Amino acid sequence: MSLPKQDAAMLSARWTEGVLLKRDVFSTVERGRFRRDTGEVDAVLRRLDQVPWWSWLPARHLFGREARALALARDLDIGPELLWAGKQALVRGFINGVALQMAKPHGDAAYFRSAKQALRKMHRAGICHNDLAKEQNWLRGTDGRAYVTDFQLAACFKSRSKLFRIAAYEDLRHLLKHKRSYAPEALTPAERKILVRKSAVASIWLMTGKKVYRAITRGLFNFTDREGGGRRLVNDAPVLLDLIRKTPAVRDVAIVAFADRRTGVGLYAFVEADQPALEAQLRGELAAAKGPKPPEHIQVVQALPRDGAGKPRTEILQLVAMNQLDLIEPMITSDADRAFLKSILESRKNLRDRFNFEAGELAPTPPQRTDVVTRDGG
Repeated sequence: MSLPKQDAAMLSARWTEGVLLKRDVFSTVERGRFRRDTGEVDAVLRRLDQVPWWSWLPARHLFGREARALALARDLDIGPELLWAGKQALVRGFINGVALQMAKPHGDAAYFRSAKQALRKMHRAGICHNDLAKEQNWLRGTDGRAYVTDFQLAACFKSRSKLFRIAAYEDLRHLLKHKRSYAPEALTPAERKILVRKSAVASIWLMTGKKVYRAITRGLFNFTDREGGGRRLVNDAPVLLDLIRKTPAVRDVAIVAFADRRTGVGLYAFVEADQPALEAQLRGELAAAKGPKPPEHIQVVQALPRDGAGKPRTEILQLVAMNQLDLIEPMITSDADRAFLKSILESRKNLRDRFNFEAGELAPTPPQRTDVVTRDGG
């Protein structure tokens, strides 16, 4: 399938291809640059020309919902700006920030106040997102504010009907579930009551429609969207972790997913060990085990970046795997961490899908920027 001539002509003239962010049966999403009349800007492209024929109708429906919602939210400053929309492709602005599961805003009450304000603006404009249970649909900008993305399931209402009020309530309830995970001490008594009181529609959906939805998406469409990692991160990564850890020279390992232009989703293993030449041995052992397909990239590192609890900081490793190096800088808490990460970045393996989003030399962060560092103790 190819893009309509008008869409193809616009992208040929104004779009500069960059880093692939995601590819599934509903669309291809990549980061690049879009040339506006006033100059080039960082942007995100969603396109439908690479979806399989059997998912075309739902993909086109989701595309239309996102285009309508982004057009309505254009001036709200709560999410990406719609820069251009064609028949089978649209370009939205890039938000300089990371997804909630990467940012981990523990104790950050200000972030959740910002998120609640974003919801109010969105609902006042008649938009209900309908997919805010996913942490990847909430972003934490480098300005510390909350932003919403991925409007494929959004619904636009002309009036505050009963259906609108139910959908808006569920948007709020899902936000509060995230607040309970990261800043439970900031929950108000009213918010705690909302958390334990699902709408009747939500209860019925959980008992009926959601089961059908999962059967279709995970069965028929073979689609699992855990943090964008798909079935390989859910099914293959745990088996590969166990196999790699059996090697005596391995102290620890972390596996993250990244979008791959050839296979859709690739796996990247960061192996903590002292032997740089260990990669070839691991590949041989994984092939001999006849288990899941080995990771596309295996990188041996002296030490994995860890948080205050000693757990690998997979949110940083995933950005390395995805070549989104400019988003790492605000997550670094010290010059020592910066020097430590520099050695990992200089030896990174995924060089196929690169673009000039690199953060230069990862220079020391000035003191005034400490307000945008994530708060996970790393």
